[in-house]
Amino acid sequence: MTTMNDYFAFLQFLRKGLWDTNMDCVLNSPLKISAVYRIAQQQSVVGLLAAGLERTTERKVPQSITLAIAGEVLQYEHRNKSMNVFIGLLFDKLQAEGIFTVLVKGQGIAQCYERPLWRCSGDIDLFLSEDNYLRAKELLLPLASSVEEEFVREKHLGMTVNGWVVELHGHLYSGLSSKVEKELDALQQDTFNEGQVRSWMNGKTQVFMLKAENDAFYVFTHILQHFYKGGIGLRQICDWCRLLYTYKDSLDYDLLEKRIKRAGLMTAWKAFAALAVEYLGMPVEAMPFYSDSFLWKKKAKLIMDFVMMSGNFGHNRDSSYMKYPYLIRKCFSMSQRIGDLIRHSRIFPLDSLRFLPRIMWNGVRSAAKGEG
Repeated sequence: MTTMNDYFAFLQFLRKGLWDTNMDCVLNSPLKISAVYRIAQQQSVVGLLAAGLERTTERKVPQSITLAIAGEVLQYEHRNKSMNVFIGLLFDKLQAEGIFTVLVKGQGIAQCYERPLWRCSGDIDLFLSEDNYLRAKELLLPLASSVEEEFVREKHLGMTVNGWVVELHGHLYSGLSSKVEKELDALQQDTFNEGQVRSWMNGKTQVFMLKAENDAFYVFTHILQHFYKGGIGLRQICDWCRLLYTYKDSLDYDLLEKRIKRAGLMTAWKAFAALAVEYLGMPVEAMPFYSDSFLWKKKAKLIMDFVMMSGNFGHNRDSSYMKYPYLIRKCFSMSQRIGDLIRHSRIFPLDSLRFLPRIMWNGVRSAAKGEG
C-alpha cells in the first residue's frame, strides 16, 4: 500500500531530478523505493526519478530496483534517439515539398530538460496552417500503415508512419471555451502569418517550434484540457515548468499575461503555479504570476490530489468499461467526466461552470458521430 511518506519521498526525488535541490528531508524519513518507483511509472516520470536518485549518494537503493529503473531509462534513451532520427527525416520530407510545420509538445519540450533523452516520449504532434495541413495529409497518408478517424472540424488526424504515431493539427483546439479557442487562433496567426517561432537543431535538421511564451500558453491549455477530460499527470506539468524555467530570462511576460487574461485562465494559472512551486520545487522567480496566498496553495493541494489519483492521462483510473459496446462506453466516460467537473468545481467553480456547456456538447456530439 502506498503511504503518505512514499508520496512525500517521490516528490522529493522528483524535485531533485528537476532542479537538483537539497534532499535531507527525505533521507531522514521512512522510504520504500519500490513504492516511489511505482508512483513514477504511474506519472510517466521515471527519467526524473532516475536523475534524482543519481544525485543522491547518501542512500543505498536495492540492486533490483536500480536495475529496473536503469533498464526503463535505457529504453527511453533508445526510443528518443530513434524518434529524433525519424523527426529529422519527416521534417526534411515536408520541407522538401515546401510544407512548413511546427513541432508541438513532445520532443521539442524535451529539449528544455537537462537530460532530454530521459523524458518519456509520446506521439509526434505537427502543427500546420490550414493549407499545409491538407498538403501534409496528401503527402503522408500514402506512407501510413494505419490511419485514425479524422476530426474534420478540429482539423486533427492521427496516423502511424514507420511505426511512429504522427498527429497533424490544423488548429490547436482545447474544447474548453470560446475565449480559449479565440486566443489559440491568435497564437496560430502569430506562428504562421508573422513567423514567430523558435527552433531546435535536431542533428542537421532545423525543427521549428512555437515561440516560448506561446508554447507556455498552449501547453497550459493542453494541461487544462486533460485535467477536465480524463486526467492529467505530472509529466505534462513538469514539461510546463521546465519550459518556463528554460526561457525565464527571455519570455515576453506582457504578451503571456494578456493571453492568459483574455482566455479567462488566470485563476487556473495561479493555482497550477502554486502547485509547481509548493510541490515540484519550481524556483519562484521562474514562475510567472505566482502568488504565495493561502487561497492558491489550497487549490494547488486539491489539484495535486486529483493528479496523483488519476495518473498520467488517467493511468490509474478504472477503464474496465472499455470492453463494453460503444454507447455504453460513452455513457461511462460521460459519467466520469461529469464527476470530474463536480470535483473540479470545488477548485474552480466559475471556470468549471464556464467550461461545462462546451465539454458536454462535445461529448454528445462525439457520441452521435461515433467518434472516440
